[in-house]
Amino acid sequence: MGAGGEGNAAAAAVRVLVVDDSPVDRKVVELLLRNHKGGAAPFHVTAVDSGKKAMELLGPKGQGMLDSSAADANELTVDIVLTDYCMPEMTGYDLLKAIKALSPPNPIPVVVMSSENEPQRISRCLTAGAEDFILKPLKSKDVQRLRNCSNSAKPKDTDDAQCKSLSSRRKMMPSDQIAKKATSEQRSQITRLAMVLNASSIELSHYFQFLFKFILLAYAVLCLGELLNRWSNSSFLSLWSS
Repeated sequence: MGAGGEGNAAAAAVRVLVVDDSPVDRKVVELLLRNHKGGAAPFHVTAVDSGKKAMELLGPKGQGMLDSSAADANELTVDIVLTDYCMPEMTGYDLLKAIKALSPPNPIPVVVMSSENEPQRISRCLTAGAEDFILKPLKSKDVQRLRNCSNSAKPKDTDDAQCKSLSSRRKMMPSDQIAKKATSEQRSQITRLAMVLNASSIELSHYFQFLFKFILLAYAVLCLGELLNRWSNSSFLSLWSS
């Protein structure tokens, strides 16, 4: 009875294949998934440092290496692949296309992660079939996104509907939401520029007013000096004549 319960718990675990050439990032993801307490099913993590090794594990021989107790050779032994985008030799995008080319009865969901938020890169991966695109470093709130699109022990129809809905929303994001975000940022930049120009114009206005008043005062002083000079000269001449 106890052994059967352990077997059911193992079967219910979400099996994640993490692919990242950085040992630090691999360890961070591994610890985050294994210590996550937000779901009923735990995570079983297998980590490799290259796309080539990932494909070796995902092949017929690799499936046996990951789960030698699988009764059916065609049964998926990985519920989801989490791969970095930037890797030598075989990038995460190349790995994504290779996994999708395997075409098993139940395709393995692939989630791509990257430290760079580039709309073209995101759109490229989602168009190629990625279920999601997550920015590194992975956070606790991102773990549920992995769980939602994994081939874990849930009703398949529900999983497929969730993943397709999420994937369609993600595919819309680069073209629509990112464009809206860019427009909003441009508006905020224009607003800030207008405020700066307005402040500058106010300062220039005060400066020109002060300069105009100074010129008028200087001109008045010169005129007054000229009048005094003429008056003193005329007074002197009158005195001299008398």
